[in-house]
This record gives sequence, C-alpha cells and structure tokens, in this order.
Amino acid sequence: MSSEYIKFEGILFPKGYSIKHLKFCRDEFVVKNTDVIVVTYPKSGTNWVIEIISLIHSKGDTTWVQSIPIFERSPWVEVKASQPLLCKKEQNGPRFYSSHLPIWLFPKSYFQSKAKIIYVMRNPKDVIVSLYHFTKVLKSCPKPSSDFLSPCLAGIAGDWKNHFTVAQSEAFDKLFQERMAELDQRLFPWEQH
Repeated sequence: MSSEYIKFEGILFPKGYSIKHLKFCRDEFVVKNTDVIVVTYPKSGTNWVIEIISLIHSKGDTTWVQSIPIFERSPWVEVKASQPLLCKKEQNGPRFYSSHLPIWLFPKSYFQSKAKIIYVMRNPKDVIVSLYHFTKVLKSCPKPSSDFLSPCLAGIAGDWKNHFTVAQSEAFDKLFQERMAELDQRLFPWEQH
C-alpha cells in the first residue's frame, strides 16, 4: 500500500498528489470572501452538490453547466493539476472549489475570509460501497480485493471521524452515546464499570 500513497500531515493521499502543492494550498492559497467551497469526505456526493450549485448560480440555465467541465467550474483545492484554475485572478462572481481536505489542512486564508463552505456528509457504510464500486472501474487503482476494508478498519485510510471538527466530533460522540444507551449494556462488557 505504501507505494500507492504519499503521506502529508498524517493523511494518506494518492501518489499523484504533491506535498509541495498541499503545502501551497494550506499556506499560500488565497480564499476570497465570495468563494464557495464544497467540502466532502470522498465519495459523499461532491459532484452532485457541484452540479446543484452550478445550476443555482446560472439560475437554472444549463448552458454553462453543459459547456464547462465540472473540474473547471469547481477545481479541487488539493489537486496540483487545478493550480492554474485556482490562481485565476479575474473572475466575476463567486469562485467555486471542491475539497476533501480535513479542517487542519484547509487553506489558512479561509479562516480570515467570509467564504462559504458547504459541508456534505454521508453514511460511512454507503461511502465504502461507493468507493468499492468506484475503484473497480478506475484504471489507475488496483482492483478491490477481499482485504479492501482492511486499511479503513486499521485506521490507515478512511479516517472519517477525524474529518470532523472538534465540535462535530463531540456532537457525534454525544449522539452515539444517546443511541447506545437504548441498547442492552451486556452487549458492551468493556463499558461496564
């Protein structure tokens, strides 16, 4: 697995990513007040949301949506190939971006801006199913095998909980505890005091 990925700040990225560009995104990329950034965990509906935002922006006129590829309408912040699109100076109206970056790798300039984030979450079980089918057809990825879930279960890849902010993580823990309180506690002997 290690030859297929690079590691940056504790996160695995496909080897096509660049540590230099990831540092640029975090430290130098300038987020404008009018920017709209779609932040998702991978395979959580990013493209659907981008299409919806594009149609809202164009007031339902499909001409722009059909004539400009999605990666140009909403380039990926962390993908090096998007850098020329990210650095466009002249653009009327809001700029749209996409990202799978967790909050601690997000462009620092965002935190001094009034840019809008649309955060999309999806049930982790559905994410895994979607990822499985996605990797089956993607030529650049090894075909999924019987150990497909092993990296996720070991915390090597797919650490969705750490994609949350501290407040989101605390809310998740609270909801989890409330839901688990309804179950027979004998199911969790390690939790008994």
